[in-house]
Amino acid sequence: MARHRGAPPHPRVCRARDPPGICAVDRGWPFCAELCRDRVDDAAGGTRQGGGGVSSRSYPPDVDPQSQCRLRLPRREELDPEAQPIYDSLADPRGGSLRGLRGPGGIHLHSPVLARHTRALNRYLRQESALGGRVRELAILVTARELDSQFEWAAHEEEARREGLSPEIIETIRHRRDTSGLDQADAAVIELGREIFTARKVTSETFARALELFGRKKLVDLVALMGNYAATAAMLTAFGMQLGPDQPPPLPARS
Repeated sequence: MARHRGAPPHPRVCRARDPPGICAVDRGWPFCAELCRDRVDDAAGGTRQGGGGVSSRSYPPDVDPQSQCRLRLPRREELDPEAQPIYDSLADPRGGSLRGLRGPGGIHLHSPVLARHTRALNRYLRQESALGGRVRELAILVTARELDSQFEWAAHEEEARREGLSPEIIETIRHRRDTSGLDQADAAVIELGREIFTARKVTSETFARALELFGRKKLVDLVALMGNYAATAAMLTAFGMQLGPDQPPPLPARS
């Protein structure tokens, strides 16, 4: 358990399971914010202390300041016992979620049964399928780019780098450049995603190339992964998920 950094000794200790010395409010954990009123996130992402503060970005009026989307953060006490472990995993910085409660996981928890089912599907596609981390993140970035999902791209760009995607490939996807000269498998994933989401028709040549490179099972999993993250992008768009307060949009407008 950890007390807040930079604050006077607090009469109550945060229940957040943070590493020692890390303030859970910095992570946007709502139960910590409920306990510790001396330091909460500002609506625009700045920090306010004692009720004051200055915003660095104005969110739309229908966006909740804590969740950074159009729905408030889910509350653990309102969830059934089967959904509470999902909440705990999202709130835990070691729980494996890239964005925790501020992201699609938090949105899904407003429909707990949906959250349980999507959790299982995400676990299979991200961790149990045979695609591997590099292909997975490549496919997610292509999906985010073709659907202009700024939040989804921002959540996965660093993960893609950690999984081994080169700056050249990332910039090719970001700026929708020609794939000539890329590895054959990388180019196949990029072209497949572009045809699914932008052309909305996959040519026989593109399909045959992807099938030859990945085989039936991996190709089905690959398209399912893209479809799953397209559904996530739809959620983020509908519920107005915002980037962090000081984060510029990572995707340029289409030319």
